[in-house]
Amino acid sequence: MRKDPHRIPRDSLTNLIVQVDNLKEGEIPHDTVPTGFPSVDKALGGGIRRQDLVMLGGDVGAGKSALAFGIALRAAAAGFRVAYFSGEMNEERLMERALAIEARVSVDEIRAAEIAETTRSALGAAALRIRDLPLKIFPLIGLGMEKALAPAWEFDPALVVIDFLQLLPPPDPRNTLDEECAASTRALKAVALDRTVACLVVAQLPQLRTVRSDRRPNLDDFGALGSIKQHSDIVFGLYREEMYDPGAGLEGATELIIVKNRNGPTGFVDLYFYQKWMRFEDMLDPDR
Repeated sequence: MRKDPHRIPRDSLTNLIVQVDNLKEGEIPHDTVPTGFPSVDKALGGGIRRQDLVMLGGDVGAGKSALAFGIALRAAAAGFRVAYFSGEMNEERLMERALAIEARVSVDEIRAAEIAETTRSALGAAALRIRDLPLKIFPLIGLGMEKALAPAWEFDPALVVIDFLQLLPPPDPRNTLDEECAASTRALKAVALDRTVACLVVAQLPQLRTVRSDRRPNLDDFGALGSIKQHSDIVFGLYREEMYDPGAGLEGATELIIVKNRNGPTGFVDLYFYQKWMRFEDMLDPDR
């Protein structure tokens, strides 16, 4: 009997049904990496799925790098291997930030070494937690995207975080930054599919105009010739009202807006940003 090439293979459907049947209530699906923020994970059906390309954008100073690094730390703490590419900070600076996040201490206090005994204990405990995390930090450098990302693959990560898109070497030279970002976005989606990794990418918003009445990020703000709008599976926008109207909203209150969700609903999640610690927490389910 000839196989119909247009029919869905029965094995694929059978495997999917078996996976659904074997998944226990509250258990994370095997192809999903949790962000570690309960409200975000609930909105995404458990977290970021492998093979998904996720974009995170926000205005300058909104905290997008801090949130991306916070997700990296939380995913690693849950036992998932995370490769973090930074175009702005080296490993030592990021470890300072990790200590600040985990110990709830400002980076300035850590650098000045003028720390109370209780704070010193918190730093020691945080260092022990961070030391053995399956988190690798790489510089975002190279002659092209393939070489830039190559160091991660021997580590076999579940999640790749890139901070940020505009500093990622494009697959090949283009005439404009918009063209390079468009090419990089398409290539990153291919990488997520080929390597079976979840890919979280921080992006600037070149088209954001803060003079408009609603300054919340939208898909068009990402620019890149519409490539991010088209090829991303999930697009997050980060918005803090206090940046534009000091005193108008709760200090630190942050909206993580799900601007696009290929496989689920859009909407927003309430987070809180402790700027002095560069730490985000879930408003509905804060860390203890």
